Amino acid sequence: MKATFLLLACVVLLGLSSGGQADELKKHFYKKMCPQAEQMVQDLVWASVESNSTLPAKLLRLFFHDCFVRGCDASVLLDSTANISAEKDAIPNRSLAGFEVIDQVKAALEKACPGRVSCADIVALAARDSVSFQFQKPLWEVKTGRRDGNVSLASEALFDIPLPGANFTRLVQQFASKNLDVEDLVVLSGAHTIGVGHCGIIRNRLYNFTGKGDTDPSLNATHAAFLKTQCSPTDRTTTVEMDPGSSLSFDDHYYVTLKQKEGLFQSDATLLTDGKSSKIVDKLLDDGDFFDAFGKSITRMGNIGVLTGTDGQIRSNCRAVNR
Repeated sequence: MKATFLLLACVVLLGLSSGGQADELKKHFYKKMCPQAEQMVQDLVWASVESNSTLPAKLLRLFFHDCFVRGCDASVLLDSTANISAEKDAIPNRSLAGFEVIDQVKAALEKACPGRVSCADIVALAARDSVSFQFQKPLWEVKTGRRDGNVSLASEALFDIPLPGANFTRLVQQFASKNLDVEDLVVLSGAHTIGVGHCGIIRNRLYNFTGKGDTDPSLNATHAAFLKTQCSPTDRTTTVEMDPGSSLSFDDHYYVTLKQKEGLFQSDATLLTDGKSSKIVDKLLDDGDFFDAFGKSITRMGNIGVLTGTDGQIRSNCRAVNR
């Protein structure tokens, strides 16, 4: 599944958490308390990806959706309770996947080092390690020391998560509220080089863009015709590649697709409607520095609203707050 790696009103509410305590994250945070932690995460994630090549897109999307709501605190992993509807049950999150991998890693770490390694760090490491499996080496450095949040609300996910139908202004506002800039927006959108999207998300783009039975004119006509062979007007469940022909390979081909006006979502196409973002797309293609740029941007994303020190907790089960 390709990540829909996609708030000015909420800047006031979330601004304090957007910066978080990222300066307290560090390399090899678990070196003394659980020295094997990062290697265990890599081994388990790589084994999972070896048997399921769709996992990198899923785990990367899980990390993105976690960080954009309350910061990178594993709140997206919490299950709903009798009284509270959690983030994972919000409409934008109902297609999230990869939870079972996080559960497996957490169970192994709890057995080896009880109460030491946070679910938030597992999500951050699993995203990096799943994408890195293709290259058999870590693509970016992940500083650790995050702690787990105690709150998860579906209503916040509905408001905070960038949507595939968002325009450029909205996307810029949402990223800015997390201390991320236009370059981060363009670079992190490059995660759409892996995974798939559901027909239900693009059907209006294909069949009723302005309410008159038309197709989005910003979508390549030939590609639109192809997508219509895959997605009927009533189809909500079929999936199509976000980066056709390259959806299992993490690379810069997304930007080639984008320049050909074949970006699957409106949030992709809109990156070409602004002069600055369009130049960033060209630069990423011309200079071939996507991997370096992606590492820097996802590191900034991984710093959003982190809990450190004595804030939050270290959950023993990623799906429930400790009691």
